[in-house]
This record gives sequence, structure tokens and C-alpha cells, in this order.
Amino acid sequence: MSKQISTVAFIGLGVMGYPMAGHLARAGLAVRVYNRTAARAEAWTAEHGGSHHPTPGEASQGADLVLVCVGNDDDVRQVTIGEQGALSGMAEGSLLVDHTTASADLAEELDAACREHGIGFLDAPVSGGQQGAENGALTIMCGGSEADFARAEPLLDHYGRAVTRMGPAGSGQLTKMVNQICIAGLVQGLAEGLHFAEQAGLDRRRVVDVISKGAAGSWQMENRHATMIDDQYEHGFAVNWMRKDLAICLDQARQLEARLPVTALVDQFYADVQAMGGGRWDTSSLLRRLRAVKPE
Repeated sequence: MSKQISTVAFIGLGVMGYPMAGHLARAGLAVRVYNRTAARAEAWTAEHGGSHHPTPGEASQGADLVLVCVGNDDDVRQVTIGEQGALSGMAEGSLLVDHTTASADLAEELDAACREHGIGFLDAPVSGGQQGAENGALTIMCGGSEADFARAEPLLDHYGRAVTRMGPAGSGQLTKMVNQICIAGLVQGLAEGLHFAEQAGLDRRRVVDVISKGAAGSWQMENRHATMIDDQYEHGFAVNWMRKDLAICLDQARQLEARLPVTALVDQFYADVQAMGGGRWDTSSLLRRLRAVKPE
């Protein structure tokens, strides 16, 4: 029987990782942190206690569980299997959980690397955004063995509303791809609907109040319609990150021979938003693109 997890390391204290690690500290766990920008790690320990360390490997020493939440595949490799990465400090029998939205190929690569060191692994991308991380209400999609999932689940519950094992390593990332594919189409549909309502001279808030109670309702509609109507996008999940995620989806689709015509189209719409200077705008800024496009 695996020993109870009491000490954890958290690698990556961005807009998601910072509050996620905070939930673990508030739960009474000893939390060791690393962040590429050391000042942010210092700010985290000043707020939550624990300890900050100069490398992922040092942060991972003595940790029963190491959690990673960084930017992309290359970032994950650097902080896990790279020089002074987490695996250099992890002990046999410990567990690595990667919360980064990354490729399924990377998840399988990390799983193999961990097994060579007697370390468990889960790929566990999250959905719910900064608000979900702060409120401890993330959806967490996990890939890995049942035994590793059973060890990690009680810890992930501290910031997850729904924590689900989807299958072997890579399954969490594949499920997150489905999530992003669905979001892309939903946001474009919502943007087009609001644009149409505006052009038709309708009270858009009243329109949303009516249709959100029926089949058209969605999380995006509930949480993004007001800021879209007000043309406010300096918040939320950045277009740059969505394009990174959609690139992963489209690459995986080519491997699977899956057809994603709408996703590919919306990805190009996001490229238009980037060209408008909106790389840091929320993904709902697709509406601003429609307002900017002149009819032929």
C-alpha cells in the first residue's frame, strides 16, 4: 500500500498554478515550489508558506507528489526530464502529474521516462480557467494507471470539481483536445449570434436571457456574453494559448485521420485576431473580429 502523500512540489506558478498550489497549502500539505521567474515563487511562499527553490529538481526533492503546470511541450520537457528537471530530484515510488495542456505524444514520452525511474505518472490537463483554479472548481482529465490515479485523486480534489480517469497515459490530453475543439466552435457560434443580434437591432442581453434557457445555452454564453457585448477582452484565456492548443488538436487529428474542418477554420479566425493585436485577448474576442470585418 502506497504511503500517504504529505509533501508536494508544484512546478509553474502562472495564472493557473499559483492558485492551484495555494489550495494544496491551505489543505495542510507541505508545498515546495519552483517558478521560472523567482520573484513569483517568493511571492507565493510569502502568501502561503512552504518553500521555494532555484530548480525543479531541488523543489522535487523529498516530495511524494510533483505537479507541473507550465506552457507547452518544450517547457514540460525542460522542467521534468531536462537538466535539473523534476525527475532528477524525485525518489522511486513518487508520482509526477502534468497539468499542462500538451500533446498526447509527450504524455506517453513522460510516462515511459517515469517508469524507467520507478515513478508514477499522470497527464492531467485542466479546464475551467483562472476562475476555476481560484475557486477550486476545475475539471481535470487524467491519463495513467488506476493505481496512480487513486493516489493522486484525493490531492487533485483540493482544486478539482470533477476529477476523472479517462484511460492510460495520453488519454487526459486527448480528452482536453476534445474540450478545446468543442469550445472553438461554441465561441464562434456565440460570436456570430451576438453579431447578428446587434446588426438586427435586438437587445442582445435580452436575447441571451431568453435563448440561454433553451438548447442554445452553454458555459460560454453564461460566462462570456456580457463582456462580449461590452467589447471587453482584457481577461480570461488568451488567444495565443488557444492557438497553441488548437495546433495540438489539428496535429493529433492528422495522425488519427479525424476531420476537423470547423476547428481549422476557427483557428484561422484566431490568427486574424492575433493580426489585430489581440494575442492576449480572451478567446471570446472572435466577436471583435466580426465587427472589424467589412462586408463585401
